[in-house]
Amino acid sequence: MDLFSRSWAALRTAVAELPDEAFARPSGCTGWLVRDLVCHLVIDAQDVLITLVTPAETEPTRDAVTYWEVAETPPTGDDPLDALTVRLAAAYGEPWLLKFHLDDVGSAAGRAAELADPDLRVATRDEVLTVADYLSVYVMEWTLHHLDLVAHLPDAAEPPAEGLARSREMLEKIAGAAFPASFCDTDALLVGTGRRAPTDAEKAELGELAARLPLILG
Repeated sequence: MDLFSRSWAALRTAVAELPDEAFARPSGCTGWLVRDLVCHLVIDAQDVLITLVTPAETEPTRDAVTYWEVAETPPTGDDPLDALTVRLAAAYGEPWLLKFHLDDVGSAAGRAAELADPDLRVATRDEVLTVADYLSVYVMEWTLHHLDLVAHLPDAAEPPAEGLARSREMLEKIAGAAFPASFCDTDALLVGTGRRAPTDAEKAELGELAARLPLILG
């Protein structure tokens, strides 16, 4: 739960420190500007708040790794929620409004996570997880989106090292194989999730794993 808090705080701080002109730059999410990604983070924070107050009585059906579903193709932007996010982001008009809303809702989500019982079972997406596993899911979510945020912003702060390491560990469990030791955590996550294509040398190092990549997580 501490790692959730550190990852989330680092991502919110990175957004808060962005200059206004950065919001019109591309993000690492195909088809989304930085402003669209930040708007998505607001929605993510709302989801965290909703889930943490949606207790479940049944046994867990997923954990931090099995929660993720691997799609065969990357998102096209045609999904209604993706399209809504773009329209909603544009409706904010000024970057400071997006920053304010993310800080407001995001801070509440962070406090709720700190107060939650890690053993409590909660329901989301018709599945049941413990709070500890649910928040671990979001360590991956925050870390990947932090990489998306800074993809074309070289001066922005990077995700925390411990969040990168934990996310790599989870991605390797999803893949059923470890990435080569020569891959830093960031490269493992970017290549593993299709955020960038591997070089020829990296493909050779990946070996059989290369044929199973990218892992499109949803």
